[in-house]
Parts: sequence; structure tokens; C-alpha cells
Amino acid sequence: MSPAPVIIAIDGRSGAGKTTLAVELAARLRVHHKVSLFHLEDIYPGWNGLAPGIERYVSTVLTPLSRGEAAAWVSWDWERHYDGDARVTLPAEIVIVEGVGAAAAEARPLLSAVIWAESPEDVRRTRALQRDGATYEPYWDQWASQEEEWLAGDDVPGHADLRVRNPADGSAPGDILQVLPYLPRLAPALAPELSARHGIRLRSERLEVRPDPAKLFHALYAGSANAVWLDSSNADTAGAHQSGAAASSALERSRFSIMADDGGILGQSVTHHRGRSLVRAGCATATVEGPFFRWLGTVWGARAVDNPEGYPGDFMLGWLGCLGYELKRETGGTDLPSSTPDAALIFAARAVVLDHKEGTAWLLALDALDADQWIAEARGAVAAAEPAAVAGGSTGVVLPAPPSFRSRDSRGAYLEKVAAAQHEIAEGNSYEVCLTTTLSARAPVNALDSWSTYLALRGRNPAPFASYLRLGGLTVASTSPERFLKIACDGGMRAEPIKGTRRRAGDPHEDRQLREDLATSLKDRTENIMIVDLLRNDLSHFAVPGSVTVSRLCAIESYATVHQMVSTIDARLLPGSSRAEAVAACFPAGSMTGAPKISTMAILDRLEGGARGVYSGAIGYFSLNGATDLAVAIRTLVISAEGDGTAELTLGIGGAITSDSVPEEEYEEIRTKAFGVLSSLGAEFPED
Repeated sequence: MSPAPVIIAIDGRSGAGKTTLAVELAARLRVHHKVSLFHLEDIYPGWNGLAPGIERYVSTVLTPLSRGEAAAWVSWDWERHYDGDARVTLPAEIVIVEGVGAAAAEARPLLSAVIWAESPEDVRRTRALQRDGATYEPYWDQWASQEEEWLAGDDVPGHADLRVRNPADGSAPGDILQVLPYLPRLAPALAPELSARHGIRLRSERLEVRPDPAKLFHALYAGSANAVWLDSSNADTAGAHQSGAAASSALERSRFSIMADDGGILGQSVTHHRGRSLVRAGCATATVEGPFFRWLGTVWGARAVDNPEGYPGDFMLGWLGCLGYELKRETGGTDLPSSTPDAALIFAARAVVLDHKEGTAWLLALDALDADQWIAEARGAVAAAEPAAVAGGSTGVVLPAPPSFRSRDSRGAYLEKVAAAQHEIAEGNSYEVCLTTTLSARAPVNALDSWSTYLALRGRNPAPFASYLRLGGLTVASTSPERFLKIACDGGMRAEPIKGTRRRAGDPHEDRQLREDLATSLKDRTENIMIVDLLRNDLSHFAVPGSVTVSRLCAIESYATVHQMVSTIDARLLPGSSRAEAVAACFPAGSMTGAPKISTMAILDRLEGGARGVYSGAIGYFSLNGATDLAVAIRTLVISAEGDGTAELTLGIGGAITSDSVPEEEYEEIRTKAFGVLSSLGAEFPED
């Protein structure tokens, strides 16, 4: 008797390629494990024997193997149509069972993981008959009807941990092996497969060229369903309106732009909804139950690659994308459903990083079989992306008609909510309530070019944390000026909350007055300091004691459409701490909740009456060297394809409410914050 093995079932209809898949997967797993393989076709009692075959398999094969015992069973002789030889299947560290019914309901309690293989019906029939020839052809319909009857009462695909669209081109086993270790029940056994990724060499190439970022991204990723551009779109003007420490900070935040997709043999993506992550690699999709930040901790945090020589950046490939505000359910907030994913990330095994300070482009790629080809293609694209005469592209979007936005709250309703927030403050339930609302519009998908929309936004309102995310049916176009949280690979932590906003004016004298008004505003300073205190507390949970400092308090930074009041809080991550948990301890950004965070989030849920989605979540990366840099998702247009030929456009806006707030001024503030995005679309702020 051996220790109980890990048992993986590969199920699917006839002709889905289960046998080949099982054999190839077993061969790859044998690099690190002892593997045993069982085929259900050896035990079905005849062409009408699906149901009794499943019963025999569970009782005589699966049950003893699950106890770590040898399984003695009787085979079926397909030529004599009678029982055949007595056989024995020995247990092993990993057992793979494959065949129609391998993951039947009565088998699932004994299984560690279920893989469902699927292919189009015509492909399945051709594949099955090519394998078994004339022997199978007369019985195809008979067997297929048994499969239909069985699956009508047993939703095996719905219970699968991993689904694979098997193209029979040899890619499926590798894709499966990329996501299989993410399943919690398999993670301990497949630790060697997961750790082997940490040994992959990072290749890099430095190009002495300053390409036009927009041209380069379009050239490389126009055809990618999933692509991310973390775009320091204000790199040319960063620090121009600042001096001293403010200028230095602005230049640091705007130094690098990163662009990548999830292509290549090592590319992956993940979307998370309310406790369930779908992780995709090529043709395989794994379902991982559990909190998002727990999953993030399994794939990110440890140093997996070394810095390329001379490379000045913190990003060295990894996960990029967005975290939605509703992940607050994992950090003390209540559970609200959102129509957009609670998290959507891609794993980039290759990327282009632009260093705006040095005027260079870095090509980064994990040393996979397709690395050489990609590096050559990327090198050519960088060379071809000559700088534009005017950076940023057009500042307006040409639409048949500007989208007509509606507001979740009328002017009167928003003023009432401001008053309600002030009542909560007066009752001692909060010190500051970051109240938000949502503008939304619907437009035909074919009339809305999200790429042109983003170029218009970045041209009109350049920002250090601008970003363009295309993640399947979700597109995010952001011109965020605010850093949420940075953790450097050496453990340095930084948060830079923004609280306090004034519009920019065309007249220089008026503009200076607006800037001075913000700098001397006691109300705005109070708002900012409250959030600074909140973030000092958030950072302290995973910081070296005594390392939390405020290096910049209530500084004024100016952008194309607004002046902002910004502070900087620094700390040092406690050695050995989980970096994913350190991010979770600060999420969502305190500048988007108020203080104290937990109780104020509950107040906001009651007042706002709906989910925020991507807005006021975070956008950025989780790098393979343990670094992360995340922006607060503000000044952000979210476009969701609805599947009916239309797209929903949403823009979240809000402001901090204190006891001193003037409701009318708070309403004017959200109008100011919406202007940069709405004007780029030619749209107007909705009136009552």
C-alpha cells in the first residue's frame, strides 16, 4: 500500500483526443514524478456498456487506487465481445485516468482534478474513426446516444477544474501543464513544475532608439485580444510645472512605459469574479476557487528572474492588468456583484519597456522556444515606429454622434448623498467619505474605436499612470495621475495619495490663483492628511517597525486639466512577508474610500447604491522579481462589449466629503474631474 496518489481524470466525448492527451501529459509529468495511466476503453463491457463500464471503473479501479492500493480488474476483449484478461494497475504518485465517464459523478469524490477535453463534433468523429477505423463506425451513433443520455444527467463539464479545446496540434499538454499547478489540490504535488518556471532565463536587448509609443503598441498588438500598455503619457512634460522634490517625484513616476500581450507559448491570462479565477493558457482554462489575493500569492511575490545587466527598470515580465474595487470583499468590505471582472490580468512572457529618461527601448523575453522570433519581430517594430511630429496623437474622437451620458445620480440626488455622508460624519461613523457616482452611455461597437478614444484621452490629458488595457470584451482607457502602491524588488514601499483638485485655466494669472487656492485650502489639506494617516496605517501592517515615513505632505502637482494635492508615504516591507497580502492590506486605495476605511466602505455601499467596477480599483503590474507598481483607477473610461452589438461606456467620478464640505462645490468638483474624459469624446456632462 502506497500513500494516496493525486488522481487526474481526463474526460470528454469520444474523439476529443483524451487518450493522446493523457499519454503526452503523463510523459511530461514523468520528468518529476512516478505516473500511472488507466484507459477506460479497456474496461467498458461492449458498445452498449458506458454506464456499466463507469460502475466497474469506479469500484474495481478508482476506489483501490485512491487508497494507494493496486487495482485488479478485468479487461474487455473487443474482438470476442466478452471479458478478457485480468489486469493490475499499480498506484503511483500521480494517476491519470482517461475516457468517457472518467469524471462521472460517482467518481468525482475520489478525484483530485477533472480535465474536460472538447472538440467540434465533426472533428471528434473523424478523429475517432481514424483511430479505430471500421471497428467503431457501425457503433458511433449508438455510443454517442449513450454519451448524450449520461451527460444529460451528469454535468461533467460544469464540474471540471480545467477545460481544454483540444486542437490536436501538440499544444494542449503544455497549455494544461501551465495552469494545472494553480489548482489548490494539485499545487503541493506539482510544486516541481511550478518552481521550474523560476529557472527560466530572462533575455534582454537594449535599443538606442526613442520610438513613438502609440505607433509601436499598435504595430505589435493591434491584433491581440489581450494587450496592456502602461503608458507614461506625460513623459515629455513630467516635472515641467514642479520644482524640487515634486519635480523629482514626477520624473520618477513618468520614466517608463510598458507594453505587452499574453501571446507566445508561455502567455496566460486570468479573470476573477466573486471568489473564482479563470486562468487561461492557450487552449486550456483552469477554474480556481478561492480569494483572488490568495491566488495572487501563489503566482507572484518570490524573485523568479535576475535583473538584466544595465536594465534600470523594476518591471521584469509578469502579470499586468486591473483590479476592480469590488475586491474589497477580501479586505474587509462587503460583497457586491459587478458587471465587470473583479480582476483581469495577463501574464506577459515578453514585453517592450521604454525608458523615456535614457531614450532607449528594452526588449524582455523569457527564454522560451519562440523568444528568438519575437525579439526579431519586436526589434523591427521598434525601428519602424519613428517618433511622431506631435506626441500623443489626436485629442478628439470622431464619432457619428457623441455618446449621450446619463448619471446614476441627478444633481439633486448627489447633493442629498453629500448631506447624508456629512450626517454619517456628524454621527461619528466616519471622518471622511469618498463619495462617487457613475456616468454611463451606450454606443454601437462598430461606431466606437477604443484605440482612437484612448489616443484622444492621452493627447488631451497626459498623465504618469495613463494606461490602455484591452482584455477580451473589456477595454480600459485611463489617464490616472495617482499612484496607489509601489513595492520595489528590494522591499521599498511607496503610496502617493491625491486629495484636493482644482481645474486648470487658460489664463496664466487665473491658473496661478487656482493653484494657490488649492495650496492654501484648509479643507483640502485636511482631506489629504486624513488619507495620509490611513495609508500610514495600511502600510504598517507589513512594514518594518519604524520604517513608515511621510516624505512629502500636501505638495501641489499640475497636469493638463487639473491641479492636484499629493503626498508621499514610504515604508520598508518586512522581510519574509507575503507581497500579495501587503497589497491586499492597502486595497482599495484609501483616497477612494475615506477614513476609517472599513466602516466608511459600508457607508459608501449604502449611499452609492451600485458597484464601482474597475473605477477606484488599481491598474499596473506584478513583476517576476517581486516588484509591483499600481495606479488608482481614476480618470478612467471603461468600455464593456455587451454581446448585442453595443458597448457600455462608464466613467466613475467622485470626491471626498468632510464635515466642512459645501455640497454645491462637491458637485462642481465631479464635473471638473469628468471634463478631461468627456471632452475627448465630444460629450457633455449630463444635466438634470
